[in-house]
Amino acid sequence: MDKAGSVPSTPLERGGPFDHPGSSIQSQSQMLAPETPVTPATPRPNNPLWLLAEVTYKCPLHCVFCFNPIDYTRYGTELTTDEWLKALRESREIGATQLGFSGGEPLVRDDLEILVSESRKMGYYTNLITSGIGLNEKRIAAFKDGGLDHIQLSFQDSTREMNDFISSTRTFELKSKVAKLIKQYEYPMVLNVVLHRLNIDHIQEILDMAEKMEVEYLELANTQYYGWALLNRDHLMPSREQLQRAEEITNAFRARIGDKMKIYFVVPDYYENRPKACVNGWGSVFITVTADGLVLPCHEARQLPGITFPNVRDADMKWIWYDSPAFNKYRGDSWMKEPCRSCPNKARDFGGCRCQAFMLTGDAANTDPVCDLSPHHHVVLEAVDKAQQQSKAATTPAKPIIPIMYRDDKNSRKLSEEMGAENKTVSTV
Repeated sequence: MDKAGSVPSTPLERGGPFDHPGSSIQSQSQMLAPETPVTPATPRPNNPLWLLAEVTYKCPLHCVFCFNPIDYTRYGTELTTDEWLKALRESREIGATQLGFSGGEPLVRDDLEILVSESRKMGYYTNLITSGIGLNEKRIAAFKDGGLDHIQLSFQDSTREMNDFISSTRTFELKSKVAKLIKQYEYPMVLNVVLHRLNIDHIQEILDMAEKMEVEYLELANTQYYGWALLNRDHLMPSREQLQRAEEITNAFRARIGDKMKIYFVVPDYYENRPKACVNGWGSVFITVTADGLVLPCHEARQLPGITFPNVRDADMKWIWYDSPAFNKYRGDSWMKEPCRSCPNKARDFGGCRCQAFMLTGDAANTDPVCDLSPHHHVVLEAVDKAQQQSKAATTPAKPIIPIMYRDDKNSRKLSEEMGAENKTVSTV
């Protein structure tokens, strides 16, 4: 884990080196970015550094906060082993060094051992980002032999009941066994727990669980509202008081445990007043290759209208990264509107997240409404205020609220049909 890094803030280290939608991928991109940042006016991009391989959208879990697209069932066939190896090889040739295998659940693919082994030979630092479901001793031994550097294991909560409720599966005991396997095979114990209104009050128990597991790196990743999490936002967003309590408890735990465990606390965007430098800027250091071969500057970008993203089946990664219209769309600052265009922070935060701007304002070129200088900041304030009201109205705040919708194929097909019907209506108006 010599590549671990963090983004210090107050009083916790916020962000972390491990994958979570809209949070730790962002932190890794910052960590790997050149010491002298590229100014927005720079016409030629640096080489990519971080590649996220979403090798499948299949997943045995049905998490309500999943960052996968809600219409994932309508996408094309998955890349074959050879197609993945071609994409990985071409990405390595143009500079990518860190590789994360994600999904869905990457262990669903029975060729993952091949992808890991071949990637290591190419010179990648390889990360497996997993729920643990599908990882047994035979497979972890093969990953170890193949040179896998790092496994990040996710838990949904410290209790069996909440863990299984959030994922709509009975997986807590399985995950516990996988945690022991990871230690047995001498991997650093890297744990990710996504926080939200339903489990954030269990923060002490989550920390105690991590200590019992002898976790070395813990990411407490507050939900970022993309994909299924945005769909379920009204049920998931914690109150400001819940966040403050969680930070206080985490601070006390960190003070007690010292250097024994590295803890990263990722604050939800909605409770900040300046936007994150999402993936260190569009097309700056980060690439996502989706299960069906689409190449994106971030894992949420395929939802943006008016952009044709290239596919690894049709183009090589060098052209995609340097010359494709999609990857150049939001490079530089010529696309920026006010207040970003004249903001002194534009070289630092790049106007925030293009996908969040689109989701909350309808225009990806707008300032990320998390920023309190944005004319659309009220949208974020209203969501936060709603979370406050719901928290006060609850007679038993720790009691689970039934989420709107689980992430599964049935719900994805239903939502895909609804989205298709809406698009057809708009096109005929």
